[in-house]
Amino acid sequence: MAARGSSRASASTGRTAVAIPQLAWHQIRSAPVVLVSGPEGFLADRSIRSLRDSLKAEDPSLEISDLAANDYAPGELLTLASPSLFGEPRLIRVENVEKCNDVFLSDMLDYLNDPADGTVVVLRHGGGVRGKKLLDAIRAGTGGGIEVICTELKKDSDKYDFAQAEFKAAGKKIAPAALRAITSAFADDLAELAAACQQLISDTAAEITEATVDKYYGGRMETNAFQVADAAIAGRHGEALVSLRHALSSGADPVPMVAAFASKIRTMAKVSGARGGSGQLAQKFGLAPWQVERAQRDLRGWTEDGLGRCIEVLAETDANVKGGGRDPVFALERMIRIVSARGRD
Repeated sequence: MAARGSSRASASTGRTAVAIPQLAWHQIRSAPVVLVSGPEGFLADRSIRSLRDSLKAEDPSLEISDLAANDYAPGELLTLASPSLFGEPRLIRVENVEKCNDVFLSDMLDYLNDPADGTVVVLRHGGGVRGKKLLDAIRAGTGGGIEVICTELKKDSDKYDFAQAEFKAAGKKIAPAALRAITSAFADDLAELAAACQQLISDTAAEITEATVDKYYGGRMETNAFQVADAAIAGRHGEALVSLRHALSSGADPVPMVAAFASKIRTMAKVSGARGGSGQLAQKFGLAPWQVERAQRDLRGWTEDGLGRCIEVLAETDANVKGGGRDPVFALERMIRIVSARGRD
């Protein structure tokens, strides 16, 4: 999310106007009050750590203090923010603001009216309605703060972009197939994905290839049916075949493999040619909006005839892997070849 300037909400919405910069997690900077909001804890932690490091680099005498908003005692904030004898800069990190007690809420609201010089107060709010009065005050500009938004990375593309940025920041080259492999291997845990990227960055001198990723994390690269289907639908025939063989060697069943292809291609067929927003189409077809958006992306380069051809092949393959054919693996490889050619084979 890029930095945004001041925005004004319509009075009819009932929402407080946002009058402060709203930044992405990697754009954090110093301000009297820094609100770090959103559910992605890993990105929030990294963002706050980055701010700490930059403040420490500016002045090694930085005093760092921590508070828990849910276990806060009266006057703690004022005590920590009060100028010291030698005037060292201060960083006060406050966690669990989404669970804050009333005493903290009162003290922090008072503090916003007169922030201490040379002090940065970081408020970590993970989401929810608790503390809304405080958040509204900060977003309205009281205290001269900024907001750093740490949204959860749910989409595969978001995680891919995150991993890509890790290697780019380190000046390390990584092949696209290797990047897809490392992202798939650690798609369920952003912290583990970041750690895996950093290990590859520190341990490898040359360009990182898919073989490098397999050497380090082959045990984590459990190919599932949808990964095979995604590669084939995108036209990456070789990658889809390699993924298929890896999945089968790991014990994957051919029947769910065909089911994954059928699920994605039938969704594409539903969405093909339909007009309207993702929410509207999702309601019409009984899908989630993200499924509609994904199908719309997958349809690029496809024709209606190609979709029809692939649906026929899926039915044939389903019958073959359920006992109607002699070689289920051959049937799967044929299906992948035709789907990778978008039904033109």
